[in-house]
Amino acid sequence: MSNPSHSQPTRWGIIGVGDVAEVKSGPGFQKAPNSELRAVMRRDGAKAEDFARRHGVPRWSDDADTLLNDPQIDAIYVATPPNSHKHYTLAALAAGKSVYVEKPVALNAAECETMIAAENASSGKLCAAHYRRFLPSFMQLKRLLDEGAIGRPLLVRLDMLQPADSKLIAQTEENWRLNPTISGGGLFHDLAPHQLDLMRHWFGSVKRASGFGTNQGGHYAADDCVTGWAEFDSTVILQGRWHFAVAEPESRDLCEIIGTSGRMTINFFGKQCLTLYNAQGKQTFELPNPPHIQQPMIEQVVRYFRGERDNPCSMTEAREVMALMDTFSSR
Repeated sequence: MSNPSHSQPTRWGIIGVGDVAEVKSGPGFQKAPNSELRAVMRRDGAKAEDFARRHGVPRWSDDADTLLNDPQIDAIYVATPPNSHKHYTLAALAAGKSVYVEKPVALNAAECETMIAAENASSGKLCAAHYRRFLPSFMQLKRLLDEGAIGRPLLVRLDMLQPADSKLIAQTEENWRLNPTISGGGLFHDLAPHQLDLMRHWFGSVKRASGFGTNQGGHYAADDCVTGWAEFDSTVILQGRWHFAVAEPESRDLCEIIGTSGRMTINFFGKQCLTLYNAQGKQTFELPNPPHIQQPMIEQVVRYFRGERDNPCSMTEAREVMALMDTFSSR
C-alpha cells in the first residue's frame, strides 16, 4: 500500500456507487479534510459514469480490479450489498489498500473472522461504517451517560416497529434487503447494525444473549419479526423488539435507557430527539445531523488511515455486533 504522507491526502476509490453513495457517504470523501475521491466503480458502467460526471470524480469503471490495482488509490470504500462485502474487502486488503466497509459488514460473524485474519496479514487497515457513533445526538447521549446524568445505567428498551410498506427503509430496484442470500436476513439486518453498535459502544461487550427471528406478516421470505435480550459487561440489560409488519399507527422508533437516577429516550432514524429526565427535570436536545450523514465518521477514518488516531470502529467490534445479530435472528 502507498500510505499517504501528511502532505498527501488519502486517495479513495468506491466500489458500489448506488443510492447510499449519492448523499449519505459519497460527497463526504470529497469534503473531509485530507481526503480525495479519485475513482468509482459499478457493474453498470453507464451508471458509474453518470455518478462520476455528476459528482466530479475523475475516473470510473465497471470493473473492481481497475480500482484495486490502481497505485494512485490508497483506500477503498466497499458500498455494495452485504453478500459481496467479504469478497471485496479481502481483495482490497490483498492489494495493500485500506478498507472502509458498509454495514452490515458481512452476512454473519464467521465472515468477519475471515476479514479480521485478512487485515492481520495485510499492510492495509480495516474499519466498519458504524457512523452513527459520530452523529451529534448520539455523541451528546454518550456525554450524558459519562457525566452520570441518569446515574448508573441499568436497563435499555429498544423498539423498532414499522409497517410492511414503511418509507423508513430505502427502496431499491432489486429490493435486495429482503433477500437473505444478499443481505444476510431481512430489514432487521439493514437497520439493527446501527442500533446494536451503539449499544456495544455505550455499554461494552456482550456477556450473554438470546433471541429468535420469525416471519409473521408473510409479505416476503425473510424474517419480519426479531426479538432478543442481552447483558453487557457494564451489567446493563437490553431488551429489543424489531417488527416490520405492524399497523401504521403502531410504528415506533424508540430507545429508552433507565438508570439509577433518571432515564433518557432517543430515536435512531430520521431527525433525532434526545430527552433526559432526572432530578433537574426534563431536558430535550435536538441536534441536527450533517448534510452528508457519514462525513463525520469518514473524517475519523481518514485520520485513522493516516496514523493520526486509533480505529474509530474496528472489525473486532463489528464482529461482536454481527454475532449479536446472529443470536437475535436465530431460529
